[in-house]
Amino acid sequence: MATTIIELMRGVVYRETHESGWETLDRHGAAVRDHFATLGVDVVVDDTAGYAYLKSQPEDDGEEPLPRLVRRRALTHSQSLLLVLLRKRLVEFDTVAIDGKLVLSRDQIVDELRTFLPESSHEARMIDKVDTTIKQVADIGFLRPLQGSSDQWEVRRVLKAYVDAETLGDYAAKLEEYAAGLRGDADE
Repeated sequence: MATTIIELMRGVVYRETHESGWETLDRHGAAVRDHFATLGVDVVVDDTAGYAYLKSQPEDDGEEPLPRLVRRRALTHSQSLLLVLLRKRLVEFDTVAIDGKLVLSRDQIVDELRTFLPESSHEARMIDKVDTTIKQVADIGFLRPLQGSSDQWEVRRVLKAYVDAETLGDYAAKLEEYAAGLRGDADE
């Protein structure tokens, strides 16, 4: 059980890549949840998508707040933009596919982001920035390179837990305004 607790503290636990940890969660889920509850942390498990992660409990007004165990990450504009675009693609994929993994090529990701990046005469610099953003999002755990390919990326389903439908809707409206502004500036 200790190994599973440590894996959860390190990040998202996936059924497909952390088989023993996932089995421990199945068998001893209540004990693992109780352990983390004493620390002010909830264990969120999505059996359907096959992932589990830790989430800080909401602060209770009656008690002294505990220090945060689960770090919040400050995302750059490019990272936030990519996460929202990936979440949107995941929604689209789920409406047409019954099961499976959303896999995108690097070029598809570049095309998704290109709409929202200012026009530049330095295409190579823009591509480098997108590649950096892809790697950063992969380091956070929302993208995973397909084995044997440096050009294909799997969008991890845990993204749905971090970018919910409300956030997606709010950000999508802002993105459309922003893209329209960029197109308008290019026309002038």
